[in-house]
Amino acid sequence: MNQESVMHYQVDPWNYYMMRVRRRRMEEEDEMERVMRIVSESAVVIFSSSSCCMCHAMKSLFCGMGVNTMVHELDQDSKGKQMEKTLMRLLATNSTTLPVVFIGGKLVGSMDTLLAFHVNGSLVPLLKQAGALWL
Repeated sequence: MNQESVMHYQVDPWNYYMMRVRRRRMEEEDEMERVMRIVSESAVVIFSSSSCCMCHAMKSLFCGMGVNTMVHELDQDSKGKQMEKTLMRLLATNSTTLPVVFIGGKLVGSMDTLLAFHVNGSLVPLLKQAGALWL
């Protein structure tokens, strides 16, 4: 075998890194599209974890108000961790923020934001506007 017939494959570290970054961005975009598809299916959507007490409290609040919610349990979804990361990006936080609620297709936020809306009286009008409450 002569020197010319031997092929050497070298991986350029920069190109390899950029390829992984592009792949990760594509996966994140796919998860963002999935979140937005789920959000568009109902007037009120809660992204939750079945073992989270704050998630249970949020579901109970809406139930007590007579609001029918779509609950997406991330711990029962095979891509739940990726969706949770996507939700964290939407909320611009680095900590776990479940539950996360969308009303009328718009991100409201986590439990603290929802409770603030409830206390200041702006939650009911928001739910009426989204068609989730008919009082």
